[in-house]
Amino acid sequence: MAGSEKTSVLLEETRLFHPPKDLVENSNVMQYMKKKGFKTEKELRTWASANLEEFWGEMGKEYATWFKPFDKVLDWKPPYSKWFLGGLINATYNCVDRHAKGAKKDKVAYIGVGEPLGDVRKFTYGDLYKEVNKLANGLKSLGIKKGDIVSIYMPMIPELPIAMLACAKLGIIHSVTFSGFSSKAYGDRVIDGGSRISITVDGFWRRGKVVPLKESADEALLTAPSVEKQIVYKRCGNEVKWNPRDIWWHDLVKDQSTECDCEQLDPEHRLYLLYTSGTTGKPKGIEHAQGGTVVGCPQTLHWVFDLKDNDVWWCTADIGWVTGHSYIVYAPLSLGVTSIMYEGSPDFPDFGRWWSIIQEHKVNVLYTAPTAIRMFMKAGAQWSDKYDLKSLRLLGTVGEPINPEAWIWYRTNIGRGELQIMDTWWQTETGTFINSPLPTTPLKPGSCTMPLPGYNTEVWDESGHKVPTGEGGNVVIMTPYPTMLRDFYKDPARYMKTYWEHYWKVAPGVYLAGDKGREDADGYFWIQGRIDDVLKVAGHRLGNSEVESAAVSHPKVAEAAVIGKPDEVKGEVIIVFAILRSGVEPSEDLKKELIAHIRKTLGPVGMPEAVYFVNDVPKTRSGKIMRRVIRAKAMGQPVGDISTLMNPEAVDGIPKIV
Repeated sequence: MAGSEKTSVLLEETRLFHPPKDLVENSNVMQYMKKKGFKTEKELRTWASANLEEFWGEMGKEYATWFKPFDKVLDWKPPYSKWFLGGLINATYNCVDRHAKGAKKDKVAYIGVGEPLGDVRKFTYGDLYKEVNKLANGLKSLGIKKGDIVSIYMPMIPELPIAMLACAKLGIIHSVTFSGFSSKAYGDRVIDGGSRISITVDGFWRRGKVVPLKESADEALLTAPSVEKQIVYKRCGNEVKWNPRDIWWHDLVKDQSTECDCEQLDPEHRLYLLYTSGTTGKPKGIEHAQGGTVVGCPQTLHWVFDLKDNDVWWCTADIGWVTGHSYIVYAPLSLGVTSIMYEGSPDFPDFGRWWSIIQEHKVNVLYTAPTAIRMFMKAGAQWSDKYDLKSLRLLGTVGEPINPEAWIWYRTNIGRGELQIMDTWWQTETGTFINSPLPTTPLKPGSCTMPLPGYNTEVWDESGHKVPTGEGGNVVIMTPYPTMLRDFYKDPARYMKTYWEHYWKVAPGVYLAGDKGREDADGYFWIQGRIDDVLKVAGHRLGNSEVESAAVSHPKVAEAAVIGKPDEVKGEVIIVFAILRSGVEPSEDLKKELIAHIRKTLGPVGMPEAVYFVNDVPKTRSGKIMRRVIRAKAMGQPVGDISTLMNPEAVDGIPKIV
């Protein structure tokens, strides 16, 4: 791509939502600002991002308990960083032990909500301490030690974080695979990591049926000779085939001590591997470190979502994703708060399930994905209207850019028209939010606002120059931060090529995030989609997500996916696949109406050539629309491996358009 090419910006959002005064005044970040003497949020962001070592040194002391204090904050030799040098730490000590040995021993850490109605289990910090220690001792009895890798293939039940924390306590590196992934996906990750232990369940509940997960785990391990033992937690009691290497979780832990010392670890000791989805090519094993996670995750959660000691926090992600690692396990447990974990589907037995959980458990802060919000938009507000959601005081989104109209629907119907929405931009690789509002930030629907204090992002053109305000380009991260990925497992060359090589000659140490975006005149960032998700129409480069947002702003459309179809004259023409809201009938007139609406919203260059109505569009398990798959199916080309999609059946509903 030539350096002069820019991504056009067609969608301008001008609505501004100021935070309520009491939220601002009582926010955690405001207390820090007062302590430091900062008068404005901008002053804080500017100072922290310019004084990284002083800022992160403060945060390291504030948010983590150290066995031995660090004596140096950062060693940065691009593209590798080391943080909190000289210190000794343990993530599980910070998440469990220090609470269980203190005032929070009897406080609920997890409310585990199973999919079957009435299936609720509560674990206090004292309970977690005992369960984690018994499993850690069980792992030791199997000969597993510091530096070994354990693969975990489990659903959203409290035993999943217990397994992760047992590993972290001993300095064992955990590698979690999302339970919805195929046996091949799990096998690939086990083989790449050379795991000695697999941990899974007999089965779990999904839409009223038992998913026999052990079957998939067994199939995966057929080609994984490194695995010596498989620990199986009995969740559903379904019949399972038993192999010589298998051991029941309850048998392993029944005679184990409820005491187990934490390994005192170098902050750079690896905490976990997390593999990217690998729908194309070999999955990449992203390495994250103990020290950075223990500092950066709780600090960002405490500031962005303003969690208080009596809050009930619900991040609806799956722990199989980085969102779950950071913001269901390591951040909320470090802060000593109560979290919801829900096993099942958001629409089972009906679209009221989430709202009933919020009502029953008085959830205060909800963090979810735009794809879920659009699903509820499609179903209609009558479901959330049945429940009392007054306990909610803050909302958030994660996973992809949120369409402004979905943002407004979320605020209006879930947030009573008054709650602020923390729209966070970050990645598996970053480990924490990078750009995000604070509770003090005025909001623009669809914008992830600005880099958080201690982070620095910009928008560059291909040749390494910052693009003019309002123009689109590549989002880059300029400086290191504690939770950044440390490497690709066993593949440093790919690590260098993927993130650092692009701008290395111009500015070594500038990270290419892989997203297109723009920065407006107020310093707010707008993510326009992945670099490879760009339409090239008549000499203009358009972000797919902008056209999708324009489609969703039509009152009859719940969700949309946009691809480019090759065209001899224009290069590409825009094709829209639209999902209509519940009760709306498709028609040729509605197609014309939608095309006219998008043209009016974006101008002539954004006008689609055609609209197709579909029931669903293929998405990854984290909710990202798989435009590559849609395009291949629509163009009559092979779609490749779709086993890791959340809804592979949606591929069949995409019509061939050539």
